[in-house]
Amino acid sequence: MATIYDVAKAAGVSPKTVSRVMNGDAPVNQATREAVEQAMLALNYVPSSAARTMRSQRSGLIGMITGAISTTHQFEDAGLPEIYLVQGAQRVIDQSNRTLLIADSGGQAERIPTLLQTFREHRVEGILYVAEYHREVSLPATLRDRPIVLVNCFDAEDTPCVLPDDEGGQFALVDGLIRRGHQRIAYLTLPEHQVACGLRVSGYRRAHTQNGIEIDERLIQVGALPSPTHEYDLLWDALDRVLKAEPTVICCANDKMAMRVYGLLRERGIAIPQQMSVAGYDDYRMIAEHLHPGLTSAELPYGAMGARAADKLLRLMSGTTKPNEPNRELVSAPVAWRESVQSRDVNVTQLNSRRRET
Repeated sequence: MATIYDVAKAAGVSPKTVSRVMNGDAPVNQATREAVEQAMLALNYVPSSAARTMRSQRSGLIGMITGAISTTHQFEDAGLPEIYLVQGAQRVIDQSNRTLLIADSGGQAERIPTLLQTFREHRVEGILYVAEYHREVSLPATLRDRPIVLVNCFDAEDTPCVLPDDEGGQFALVDGLIRRGHQRIAYLTLPEHQVACGLRVSGYRRAHTQNGIEIDERLIQVGALPSPTHEYDLLWDALDRVLKAEPTVICCANDKMAMRVYGLLRERGIAIPQQMSVAGYDDYRMIAEHLHPGLTSAELPYGAMGARAADKLLRLMSGTTKPNEPNRELVSAPVAWRESVQSRDVNVTQLNSRRRET
């Protein structure tokens, strides 16, 4: 295998001159540059990126820890597959002429310290840490030796992070429903321990308050469990409870739940949207655009979050963050309005709320 010394000898220059040509860190005349490049080509010389990293302390590598690769095929209750976060970050990093190294945790928290150590050994310049859903995390102190941005999560150390605007997203959805004539708005929520649940309920309440509508607490029911065990029975019971409160529209915590609600309503003989409007959350188009009628859904902006996080990390690495820039950034997104929501200026037929047969 050819070395830098072989290239220097073939080109009739010093090894230092060859280094200057490869690194572009000092002026070299055109004739000398061409001689070195021809020698490298003739000898099939491949520069050692590891050696250059040792000299420059810059690897051009950015690490990402995520569970996207191993969980994308699943319909997670947390929402959209994380792969959209990866894609958003990748587009921004490509434009910076850096390379994104992706390590998949497989959803196993105990693997994370090992993955972080591997990134350190490869001298990554910064790290993106992606959580599988909006939550608080605790990371090893050793991670503080280089720039890091948390994505879809936050910690008690006020580490820079990018999060979905869950409160704003639910507000935009409910406010839009109210503007379309709905005042009896049911909400089937995520498990109460999830951060997103509290934020979205706050958005639901704020939309009612700002529009001068009193909230009927019977219309807010937990529609999902932390574990999928008996989840169908819980959703059936939650739906039964809100239907007794006579809503005109049912908001679901995610599109997967909305898909199930479609089936449960049809079992009861309730037509969508003629007798009951339905809305979801995520705008997971694999579901929302293939349901009939098409599902209205608040977008969970994973692609934008990935791009924003990558941009934030690059600015942290280059020291170009803006004065007084907040460590925590929220990313908002629009509501995708489709046929599952009917405006209330259309007559709504009386519901058939019979119980399922046992």
